[in-house]
Amino acid sequence: MNPDIQRLHVAARYSEAAIFNGVVYLAGMVPECEATDIRSQTADVLRQIEQRLIEAGSDKTRILRTQIYLKDITDITAMNEVWDAWVVAGSAPPRATVEAALADPAYLIEVVVTGAVAAV
Repeated sequence: MNPDIQRLHVAARYSEAAIFNGVVYLAGMVPECEATDIRSQTADVLRQIEQRLIEAGSDKTRILRTQIYLKDITDITAMNEVWDAWVVAGSAPPRATVEAALADPAYLIEVVVTGAVAAV
């Protein structure tokens, strides 16, 4: 165990967040809700991201990079509607969005975020 690295929500296979040198790295966040539509799943994932960032001493205005994986790239317009309402104006991070086969067929979206931790 490295004392310079803080890990949050540690499971056997992965941690949901790791903090090192003023940067928080989030695992791929997937929907926890039972929703089957992209808007609801996106809102659920963004809620989780915001919660993990706060736990790490950060927030959504401090996101440095976002990677979005969609099961079906044609969902990008609906996903963007939720994203655009969530992201803080003037703080939109660099972002990549791609179509990908996700680990569970029920998942329509997975999002990976890297953010800056607020200075203490």
